[in-house]
Amino acid sequence: MTILKKLDMFILKKFLWVFFGSFFITLFVFMMQFTWRYVDELIGKGLTVDILAEFFWYMGLSLVPTSLPLAILLASLISFGNMGEQLELLAMKAAGVSLLRIMRPILVLVVFLTGTSFYFQNKTAPEAQLKLRTLLLSMKQTSPALEIPEGVFYNGIPNLNLFVEHKEISTGMLYNLMVYKTDEGFDKAQIVVADSGRMEVTADRMHLILDIWNGEQFENLQSNMSVLSSPNGTPYDRETFKYKRFIIDFDSNFEKMDEEQLRGMASAKNLTRLRNDIDSMETQLDSVGKSYYAEAESRYYQHPKLNAAQNKLLKVALASRGLNFDSLLAHNTPERVQSARQMAQANAAAFAADLEWRSAVTNDGDHFIRTHWIEWHRKFTLSLACLFFFFVGAPLGAIIRKGGLGLPTVVSVIIFIFYYIIDTSSMKMARDGSLNMTYGMWISSAILAPLGAYLTYKSNNDSVVFNWETYQNILMRFFGWRTPRHLFRKEVIIDTPDYARLSTDIPKLREYCRNYKELKRLQMAPNYIRAFFRPQVDRHAERISNELEAMIEELSNTRSSRILSILNTLPVIYIHAHTSPFINRKLNILCGVIFPIGLLLWLRIWRFRFRLNKDMKRIDEALSLLEQYVREQVKQQENLPQDTITTNNE
Repeated sequence: MTILKKLDMFILKKFLWVFFGSFFITLFVFMMQFTWRYVDELIGKGLTVDILAEFFWYMGLSLVPTSLPLAILLASLISFGNMGEQLELLAMKAAGVSLLRIMRPILVLVVFLTGTSFYFQNKTAPEAQLKLRTLLLSMKQTSPALEIPEGVFYNGIPNLNLFVEHKEISTGMLYNLMVYKTDEGFDKAQIVVADSGRMEVTADRMHLILDIWNGEQFENLQSNMSVLSSPNGTPYDRETFKYKRFIIDFDSNFEKMDEEQLRGMASAKNLTRLRNDIDSMETQLDSVGKSYYAEAESRYYQHPKLNAAQNKLLKVALASRGLNFDSLLAHNTPERVQSARQMAQANAAAFAADLEWRSAVTNDGDHFIRTHWIEWHRKFTLSLACLFFFFVGAPLGAIIRKGGLGLPTVVSVIIFIFYYIIDTSSMKMARDGSLNMTYGMWISSAILAPLGAYLTYKSNNDSVVFNWETYQNILMRFFGWRTPRHLFRKEVIIDTPDYARLSTDIPKLREYCRNYKELKRLQMAPNYIRAFFRPQVDRHAERISNELEAMIEELSNTRSSRILSILNTLPVIYIHAHTSPFINRKLNILCGVIFPIGLLLWLRIWRFRFRLNKDMKRIDEALSLLEQYVREQVKQQENLPQDTITTNNE
């Protein structure tokens, strides 16, 4: 018996080709987004091709775990959309193959990719992150390549500002240049003005050689402080030259910093090292916190520890002496009081600054620990996102039945953006300490997993998912929105209403509505316990609704436009919404126990009671007019002769 059947091979081929293309596209998009963030560190640094190749290689390795979930989502959407659009899914289901059986070979592959992603994040990604961050910091510290503009001062060279009016690109000559040298300090700045010049880099790329011709050099001979105290002006040195050479320190080589300086980054550690470092940091931070507390207790709260008996004796002694704060102030001179107040203020400011510094130290330690926990959780959440996105993309592609790069790409991007926003927001809240770490890192997965299960269940049962009328009816039932009645005069009427009977039934129904309104006292708040834990069906409201609908059904066959207009004003009565939130008893109990949800649903029940009270008033007013119009129809029928009623059977 073969492990892979022809159907499995067919489905895998459909998926794999799309997956490889989707993976490289998503990886390229993420790499471009990352490059755009650090474009200032790359441009104008004179980086060689091997350095850039190393940078992009480690960038790609670091972004593989992020690209895999989106690639799986996009590939599953496109592949199942293609099979649905080409009626291949329909043929498989007609042959008795369920959607779960169709998904099985790809599911095995996705589980393998999930494990591969986890292994990659734990083994390869930390080292790639370390090398990538090392390259980024090295690029940031590298001096930019010389690109001297015309007409503006250029300050890209340390301790030197250079102005060039015109430059000849072919020969490298600079014309009408002005140089401000501040290598000896701003107090002894050297100003050089020349007709022409040329700037070159030495072979070891450690210095710049500036050759200038036909110019003058100015330099102050005293510092600014001595100039201010001198009444005779500022002595300076002026030199006129035909040719002059300046050698300027300018290291334009790329020097890679030591990787060991960044080994402490959380993203550069695997699970074992993360866990060990978290335990050691928590132990160290606990000991530091205890030492801070003990020192603060002994330094800032300097009072002896007394037991209950000693406190009682101290109170008696103070009361017998009659000492209080006002008497102490009165027995001291104003100078001593002022001195004591100033000393207290100085001590309080010093204590506050010291405590603030200690608080910053402990907060930084907590933040560093939280960043390690984030990386620890992320290795699991990013891996499981591959599996969750498959259970979202595969059934969704089977539902929409559209392939290609059009609609599936739009849907997958929307879903991924929704996931990314939730994941990033909750991660930042967990990093800042405003949200529990487990909740913050797993809330996106907790939202994605039920969505995938729901879509898989609906698609496997061929249920309608994107039917707006279904969701519209659910919303209308929850919020109590009602569609107005639309009754029109019929062209052909077979059964005419029994106006004589209705003339007696309408007053009875009207009286029943009045009694019901007085009996139920609908404006009062509902009983919370009865609404959620002991709900009862309102038989009176059910009877009113049934009799009202039966009367409307019968009178809809009338030829009177006035009666039809009255019938259109009668409301549709919800017979359960004012007694309990749901018909299901277990669901009512669950919502009643969860108090915030139960409180909202209790307010909803009260709202429906108010609306039912208004409906009773509207029904009473409408039935009053309806009774009058029905009696007029009864009189018209009594005045008609019997021989005018004929039957035409053709």
